Amino acid sequence: MRKTLSNLLTQGAMPGLLVCALAFPVDIFAQPAQQDHIVAPQTLQQELEASSEVRQHNIETVQNFLSSPIGQRAMQETHTTPTQVKTAIPTLTDEELASLATRVSDAQMKFSAGAFGNRELLIIAVAILVLILVIVAVR
Repeated sequence: MRKTLSNLLTQGAMPGLLVCALAFPVDIFAQPAQQDHIVAPQTLQQELEASSEVRQHNIETVQNFLSSPIGQRAMQETHTTPTQVKTAIPTLTDEELASLATRVSDAQMKFSAGAFGNRELLIIAVAILVLILVIVAVR
């Protein structure tokens, strides 16, 4: 009987206890060390500042276009006031703002190159103005 108990301990219980003891890490109950974030705070801050600068540049691009004589004429034709437009532009998302700024830059470049006349530029200004107002009204 003593021999079977000894065999049972050496063949079954002892290996099971060893597996359990070695399965857990040594520092399971220790205080976790200060871990680095996946993205460094400085990198995150730099990206946030760059995004803010791009957004501000896009706002200025659209506002400058709409404050030009063509933009003023477009506002008169759509019966909108400059204050309505100036308060609506900052409420656009970054993607909407980037899209409008790209369209404005493209239209101004084509106008400077002579591909567009005043009439075409006015139509584009009206379209951009209506697009801004519709986006803001939908929200």
